[in-house]
Amino acid sequence: MIVDAHHHLWDPAVRTYPWMAGDALAPIRRAYTLADLRVAAGDRVGATVLVQTVSSVTETEEFLATAEASAGLVAGVVGWVDLTRPDVDVELDRLRAGPLVGVRHQVEDEPDPDWLLRDEVTRGLADLGARGLAYDILVRAPQRAAALATVRRCDDVRFVIDHAGKPAIGSGEWEPWASWIVAMARCEGVVCKLSGLITEAVWDDWDATRIRPYAEHVLSAFGADRVMFGSDWPVCELAGCYRDVLALTDELLAGCTAIERAAVLGGTARRVYALP
Repeated sequence: MIVDAHHHLWDPAVRTYPWMAGDALAPIRRAYTLADLRVAAGDRVGATVLVQTVSSVTETEEFLATAEASAGLVAGVVGWVDLTRPDVDVELDRLRAGPLVGVRHQVEDEPDPDWLLRDEVTRGLADLGARGLAYDILVRAPQRAAALATVRRCDDVRFVIDHAGKPAIGSGEWEPWASWIVAMARCEGVVCKLSGLITEAVWDDWDATRIRPYAEHVLSAFGADRVMFGSDWPVCELAGCYRDVLALTDELLAGCTAIERAAVLGGTARRVYALP
């Protein structure tokens, strides 16, 4: 059974999602529920990791409750806490009463490209690592240098790169993304999600041939035991449905051994996030 290491749930009637503004995101500006996830994922997905969508501890608390009520489908939550608060250790200990497996901040939206390098963030990451929790890195090109410097100086933290560092596939970006992936892979505490690639391509004009070089580069740099599958549902619906993403992933992994496929499709996520 597949572990989907990256998906979301949200409801615009409950809270505002700043990143969802604009006409282009209108197709996904509706509620997506646990019931919708069960239908979308189908019977191949046995467990998932639910990932934060806004900087809100309240959302994290809601996600932890959702996981507890999911009958095992949502095996873990990557939530949000303010890493800069002096008592972040207390907050983390409180939230760990639920199935919290990691923390993420939407660094790609920070006006300061060096936000990750702030002293208070480094301190918060240390508190995270001391509790065995992972940190999901959500960056684009402007923040990649800071992300690399961060993982090099925080070697007691497990880092997970979301969406392969968001290469701009639609515009043909290769370098400096490709070299950055190699540099990140040299840091032993870093793994990478094979996720979110169809929405980095042209939404209505993508195929496996155009995405394969990026996936193969990630697999070559990290090795299958440090790569994990994520659907990025329902964001993926801007470019394709959940089953389109599964079909693409099957095609991208066609040249892998059975052991490698098992790692990408579940083993890596279970190990890195310490899923039950």
